[in-house]
Parts: sequence; structure tokens; C-alpha cells
Amino acid sequence: MITTDQTILEQPGTAPSSKIGSVAARVRGVNRADVAAASAFTVVALFVLQGQWRNLSNGYLYNSGQDQAMWEWFFAVAAHSVVHLENPLWSDLQNYPLGVNLMANTAMFGLSIPLAPVTLLFGPTVTWAIALTIGLAGTAYAWYWLFSRTVGASRGASALGGALCGFAPGMISHANGHPNFVVLFLLPVIASLVVSIARTGPTTKKTIALGLVVALQIMLGEEPLLIFAIAFGLFALVYYAGRPRSFWPAVKNSWKSLSIAAVLALALVAFPLYWQFFGPQSYSFLEHGAMGNDAKALTQFPTQSVGGVTTPGQNVRINATEENAYFGWPLLVLALVAAVWLWRVACARAAAATAAAVIVVSLGSELIIGKKNTEIELPWQWLADTPLVESVLETRFALAAVPALALLLVLATDAAFKRGLRPIPAAWSIALALALVPLLPTPLQAVERTATPQFFASGDWKNYVDDGSVVTVPLPRPEDARPLRWQIEANMSFPLAGGYFVGPSDTEERTAKYGAVDRPTALLLGSVRNSGTVPEITTEQQADARADLQFWSADVVVLQPGRNSVALRNTVNALLGFDAEYHDGVWIWDVRSLVP
Repeated sequence: MITTDQTILEQPGTAPSSKIGSVAARVRGVNRADVAAASAFTVVALFVLQGQWRNLSNGYLYNSGQDQAMWEWFFAVAAHSVVHLENPLWSDLQNYPLGVNLMANTAMFGLSIPLAPVTLLFGPTVTWAIALTIGLAGTAYAWYWLFSRTVGASRGASALGGALCGFAPGMISHANGHPNFVVLFLLPVIASLVVSIARTGPTTKKTIALGLVVALQIMLGEEPLLIFAIAFGLFALVYYAGRPRSFWPAVKNSWKSLSIAAVLALALVAFPLYWQFFGPQSYSFLEHGAMGNDAKALTQFPTQSVGGVTTPGQNVRINATEENAYFGWPLLVLALVAAVWLWRVACARAAAATAAAVIVVSLGSELIIGKKNTEIELPWQWLADTPLVESVLETRFALAAVPALALLLVLATDAAFKRGLRPIPAAWSIALALALVPLLPTPLQAVERTATPQFFASGDWKNYVDDGSVVTVPLPRPEDARPLRWQIEANMSFPLAGGYFVGPSDTEERTAKYGAVDRPTALLLGSVRNSGTVPEITTEQQADARADLQFWSADVVVLQPGRNSVALRNTVNALLGFDAEYHDGVWIWDVRSLVP
């Protein structure tokens, strides 16, 4: 029963029953509930991703932009590194010859390396679909486990909270293209271990487990771990501010164990972190510009939901993969009611304060309402230049509000159904339906991806590539990363000039950018592709083209027919001084004789 003195961080475990039969009966019941929850979460995840699962050969999540192509490449290059016993933290298969620092990208080695056999046997699209599915279902189940075991809530209320965490608007949005913000099932495990250590004291097993789990989460996603750590620290601060007598016992229980776990985690990932910050193609930070949530994003329903379909609001999202808030006004109102109702419960106060704080931070440096800047300064103004935090998209702090809101609903649901008065459970059930039904996700839209040119699919490229690179026209970039798929289809057997990744710009400050440092020929081809106009090619541009081809160690230049391909072909003809030849669906220029 939820009472005003219920705690999370100090609540002792329930004493075991002395009756063996009673224990066995409870275990059977628990197993049934757990299996039911896991099964339900898996079914919902498959429902959301049904478009991808129905077409694993050529299906592509429409709202991913170019991110799915990038992630499939990450999975493919990890498997390639395993097979060839190469350093998985770096590859020159993109951005040849400089390469890509994969640890400085979101390569998710904690998933891509274990799933390398799947990638090798079935292809990276299957790995992609598995990652998103276990991310959604696993995250929901992990929070269900925390609510039912650590918080001590009923299985029904815990399942409700787990579902909200695993299938929140932000999770569904990121499922279009960001598995590092979907595979979050280790975060509640970390929270559970920390709470257990603070509550009952450390053990060697718990300390080692915490260190291992934190290390693994670092190899899955550092940004969600950082956001979670900040939010969880704030939760603990508010929690103990209301229970000061519990603070020092918790510190005594946990400081040594948490310190050892931190040292263990850092020791395990020391080399990858060194490579990330000081290895080849590393950078200091990535400047995103203003990326705060519009205030309307807090109260509107997400695009990919029942509410978003029936009552769409103003389009104030950053893009389709960054609907990190979109809680809907009914959920916020219900959470506020729960916070007021349970204000005397320490963890409810902490959850409410945490949700409010991270939501405010997610709004960015200035308050924007309906795309109109009010010029009212907000806390992010003073946090934006903080080391590590400076590379985080402030909009994503709203994701940390989801577990806090879920905890409020879990506590309030248990309280409502244990009151014994029929009107209260009925009224609360109606309120839950009004708040959560509009947030039910709709399936992610999947489309047929553009077929790989026969030149690459058939292996004809082998006749034109010795030990140099393939230069596509235009070069692969964040706006069009399809050539990464062509490389995958060719079994990662040749390097590409350019690419879609995060790497250092050409500035002395070691700031980062998306894609390769732009060379003159890459900029020219990108401009022609956008305009469709063939410029007057100068001798200087011809010299630049030869210098760029030499820099890329190019063997062949390839153009696939498509948008403004005639203008692009004529431009390359003029740059190189000879005409392209048509082979297996593409135009090619064999430049081996031009590159020493």
C-alpha cells in the first residue's frame, strides 16, 4: 500500500514467507505476470516496426532520413572488423583516406559487436530491426521491473509505467533513426543497482555488476547515460532534501561501492574513451546550434500516435526523429494531479521536481512558443557551454522526464486502487485512458528503398577498382548517404570518398561537423546536383579536380542516373577532360591513369 512514508532509496525488502507453498505460489504468479508483460511489450514493438519487419530486404523507415543508411553501415563495418580482426574503433571505408573515428560516432559497439554474427548471416537491416525492437520492448520491460521490484508497486501499475517509458513519444520518434536513444534498457538497471546499494548496503556482486553495466551503457550510448545521470542525481537530491535523516546512511552505504564501480567502468572503457577524444579523426565538441523544444511541443500529441493522427497540432518539431517531448496536455495535467495528491510521498516529490527541471532545460536558451521567440532567457543559457553537456541536444533532456512522469502515474495508480472506494479507481481509470490513449503509437512508415545499381550488385566494380577508392557523384554526405548501401552490397570491399558520419572540421578548435571536410570538387558537384546548372569549368577547377582525385586515391568515379544527372555528367566530363562510359546502370569515369 502507498503511504506517506513509503520510500524508494531506503525501503527494505519484503521478508520472505515461512511457508514454502506460499512462496512457490507467489513465484509462479510473478513469472506469469512478468512473461505477460514481456510478451505484451514485444507485441507492441513488433506492431510499431511492422513495416520494417515485413520487408527486411528493401524496407526503409521513411522518417529516418539518411540515418538508417548510416546505422546499417555502422553495423556492417563492425561485423567487417570482427571478421578481419581489425580495430573496430576506426575505419577508412568512409572518408577515405582520412577515415572515421567510430568511437566518436554513435556506433553502439555494445550491440554491433555481439550482433556481428547476425549482420554477417542476414545483413545489417536485420540487425537494425532487432536493435529497435529489443530497444522498445526491453526498455519497457526494464522499467516495469524497476517499478515492480525496486518501487514495490503492483504488477499492473508497473506495466503501465513500463509501457509509458518504453513507448513514449520520444522513444517512438527516435525509433525512426536513432537506436542509441531506443536501446535504453540498462538505465533502469543502473538505477536499481544504485538504489539497492544505497538502501541495503554494498556487496561485491552489486558493485561489480554496476561497474559492468555502466561500462556497457557507455558502449551503447554516452549521451543518454549523461542525461540519465544528471536527472537521477537531481532526483536523489530532491528526495534526500525531504528526508535529511536518510542522507548520511545512504552515503555511508554507497560512496565506496559507487566509487569502485566507477573506477571499474572507466578501466573497462579507458582505451575506447581515449580513442574517442584523442584518437585519429577525434574532435572536441559538436556545435548543433539552438535545439530547444518549442513550448507547444510539451502539450501537443506526437505525430506518430492516435492523438497526433486525429488532432494534429502545429508542426513545431525539430525533425521527425526528435519529438522528444509531445507528452500531450492530458498526461501533464494528470501528472500534476498525481504530484499534488502524493506530495507527502518523498519519491513523488522528487519525480515531480525532476520532471519539471528537465522539461525546462529541454526548452533551450530562450522560450519559444509556436515558433515565436519570446526572448525570455531560460536555464540552458548558462548550461550550454558546460563541458560534455555542450554537445548534448537540449531537446533530449525531455526524455528524462518520461520515467519521472511514469513513476508519478505508477504511485498514483496503486494509491487509487488501494483506497477501497469504487468511485476513485473508476475515475482514475478514466483519467488514465484520456491521458494515455492519445499517445498510443502508430506503425512507423516504411518505404521501398532505391535499388543498388547493378554495377555494384553484380561485382562489375571490381574491374575498375585496384587499391584506391570509389568517388560517387555527388559524394556521399548527410543529405544523401545511399552510396553507403552500395558499399555494403559489395561486401565492404572498397573505400568511399566522403560519407555520412561525425568528424572534425578543418578548424583549429577541433569542432566537429557532419560529413567529410568539403573539398572543392565535392562542393562543386553538390552545387550542380542542387541547381541542375552546368557551370563554366575553369582550368583552376580542373586542377582542383585532379588534386582531389589524387587526395582520395580515386580509381573510379561513378554517377547513378537520377536528379540532375545530365548536368552532373556534363560537369564531370568537363572537369576530367573525357566522357563517361555507361556500364550496368551507372556512368563511370576510369581515373586510374590520372591518379599517380
